[in-house]
Amino acid sequence: MTKPEIEFPQGPAPTELVATDITVGEGAEAVAGGIVDVHYVGVEFETGEEFDSSWNRGQSANFPLDRLIPGWQEGIPGMKVGGRRQLVVPPLLAYGPEGAGHRLSGKTLVFVIDLLGVG
Repeated sequence: MTKPEIEFPQGPAPTELVATDITVGEGAEAVAGGIVDVHYVGVEFETGEEFDSSWNRGQSANFPLDRLIPGWQEGIPGMKVGGRRQLVVPPLLAYGPEGAGHRLSGKTLVFVIDLLGVG
């Protein structure tokens, strides 16, 4: 696998989570509350500016889903290992409304996530 190029949705930022499978995996399925091993890239919807990428660190990230932003908690379950999914996450499912105290508060975020494993 290689680091994905993010293709931007057209039009205004969505107000609800939009999950789009780029590649459907054939392995074990991620479940709500489970642990996932992922590679991901995150960019801001408005600017296209990358704010985080496990690819740049050279290693995947292993997380319990229930510790992640709501958009990931809702958008990753159902993915299968080997899959790649794009999530467009509105502020209320990401880091909250403008002024919520995180540098990404108030921003719609786009992630491309590769599911490498589940636990």
